[in-house]
Amino acid sequence: MARVAVALCCLVLYSRCDSQTWTADNGNGTYSNPLFYDEFSDPDMIRVESDFYLTGTTMHSMPGLPILHSKDLVNWEFLGYAFEKLDLGPEFHLKDGHNAYGQGIWAPCLRYHNGTFFIFSNVNGHTTQLFRATDPRGPWTRTPMQRSLHDLSVLFDDDGKVYVVWGYGSIHLAQLTDDLTDIVPGTEHEIIAPSADMGEGLHFYKIKGKYYIISAWFLDVMRMPVARADRLEGPWEVNQNVSRGEDFGLARGYRLNPEPPGRNTPPPYPIAPPDPSLQGRNALHQGGIVQTPRGEWWGFSMIDANSVGRLTALSPVTWKDGWPYFGLTGNLGRTPRIWMKPDTGVKETPHAPYKRSDDFSSKQLQPIWQWNHIPVDSFWSLSERPGYLRLHSLPANDLWTALNTLTQRAIGPRSIPTVVMDTKGLKVGDIAGLALFNRPYAWIGVEQDRKGLSIVQHDDQTGRTDRLPLTSRRVWLRADCDFMREVAQFGFSTDGEHFQNFGEPFTMVYQGLTFQGVRYALFNYNVNRESGGYADFDSINVSEPSPHGLTRPIPYGKQIELVMHNRQPEMRLASSANSLFASPKLSTTFTVVDRGLGRVALRTPEGFVSVDQSGIVSLRSGILGDSETFQWMETFTGELILLSLETHRYLRFDTDSNRIMADSPGPRPDGKDGARFDWSPI
Repeated sequence: MARVAVALCCLVLYSRCDSQTWTADNGNGTYSNPLFYDEFSDPDMIRVESDFYLTGTTMHSMPGLPILHSKDLVNWEFLGYAFEKLDLGPEFHLKDGHNAYGQGIWAPCLRYHNGTFFIFSNVNGHTTQLFRATDPRGPWTRTPMQRSLHDLSVLFDDDGKVYVVWGYGSIHLAQLTDDLTDIVPGTEHEIIAPSADMGEGLHFYKIKGKYYIISAWFLDVMRMPVARADRLEGPWEVNQNVSRGEDFGLARGYRLNPEPPGRNTPPPYPIAPPDPSLQGRNALHQGGIVQTPRGEWWGFSMIDANSVGRLTALSPVTWKDGWPYFGLTGNLGRTPRIWMKPDTGVKETPHAPYKRSDDFSSKQLQPIWQWNHIPVDSFWSLSERPGYLRLHSLPANDLWTALNTLTQRAIGPRSIPTVVMDTKGLKVGDIAGLALFNRPYAWIGVEQDRKGLSIVQHDDQTGRTDRLPLTSRRVWLRADCDFMREVAQFGFSTDGEHFQNFGEPFTMVYQGLTFQGVRYALFNYNVNRESGGYADFDSINVSEPSPHGLTRPIPYGKQIELVMHNRQPEMRLASSANSLFASPKLSTTFTVVDRGLGRVALRTPEGFVSVDQSGIVSLRSGILGDSETFQWMETFTGELILLSLETHRYLRFDTDSNRIMADSPGPRPDGKDGARFDWSPI
């Protein structure tokens, strides 16, 4: 908590600290991964002249396929959705026992050609859907294709033909018809066999006359295999190491293991505890590359960040031997969590694409909101009581089957949604409130029965329900969500000032039933199988106690002590005989020298910490260069890691030699590689 408190006081060092929500732009010429600390999965990105556009998977949530725009690849603005409702059957309406959880629309391919934007996207149980627009803000038109093409990617080739690749393991290629809705007969063939381990999530490009297909492999170590060929028919060669195992040191959290057999399987579920030994299981995968107007190449992909969902990351790309490696020259395949912003020729003020809090005073919902399946429009309103969101109840057995549940993505690493609700319109059988929607889910709300009102907290996994009589008609409902520990605590207040915890802590998990991270949800349903009353939601406030993660201001000009993280006995960095080592008794004072762009030199009484090309660390005096410069960054869990600009590798304590080296490719989730440090001011 001390780190959180310090981070909130960093206005003088980071301009992004003026923000109360996560922004990737650090305000000092660098950015931090992830681009968004809320779920943005299966990203696809394109550049049109000097503008970048981004979309991603939205599954069963409505509206779907958000379109974001950026000038610098780091700061993004919301433009619109490709569709308001995708009505392809009763499962999209939660009708007749059907649902689209873990299905819906996914893995979009975003393209631009001759003045038109295109999105090709998959839908479970239906053919691939094609969306078109001349303006990315819309309107978009939808046309069903004739086939379902799994994780497809489309290339408008320079011969005037349009090609598509798709598949998992077995990669197929075909030419598309002129209307782009089907494949030309006789053109389909397998170009890459399953033995090549090409995975899925394809992104198809033609660069300097060569064809490239980037894919995602999710078994064992997560990675992004890339195939290339001089001709479409091949031969195709595959590189498995373009991006491999980059999890930023984030350990795998709570998971359903094994996953329940079906989307309607009731809890309790088998939940596996966090497992730091599974290195690379959260790693970057499923993404592609894009070139800036000034010629730089950048990669985009997603990382499984446990219960908060799958996050989008940005990676510098280094071309070597004709392959586009994510990462830097000395550390190919591994992405720095903090690096210089792309050179696009545009400077943006740090900002987030969405506003999360809402007082419901607008005639429209904020863009962050999405409905759980297609809503029944006549049962919700922003105008019946101006300044309130009114949700009329509809019959449901539980939250999983409730209609008109309004959701937004949770944001990490910690966030606290607080909802103000007026309950005077509730009728017998109504239950309304705030949920952490997931599977298992949990909620806190107000129930109206024949005896009166009760405040209720329910845990879907344990089946536990806590209940207290409620006399106030106006109530504040809260969920304190810590996505580092994956634990949430519910609470409530009747005056908005004095809150009390209510119910047991709730364990948040990542799961494949919804294929989404945790979502904040506003709901009202009736358990008596009736259309009951209504709940009026006055506002929601989403506060972020640590809006910049566990980052602390770089202590420029200050003296610090460095300690190996999580070592017993405690091991401090010390210097002797022109080298650095770790000691339980000795320590060295380091003065942090500002090198710009979030980079530092470390001065000791014997000289500056210096790294040679082989990763050997020594102390030397003289003019500062890359050998003495380190990119200062933190892991998701807040430990310091130092990237040498000389080797593009991280400082590491080598237990065999008891010396500090600069040869680590990155911190491991189990923390046993010696690349994490704790620092404290002297």
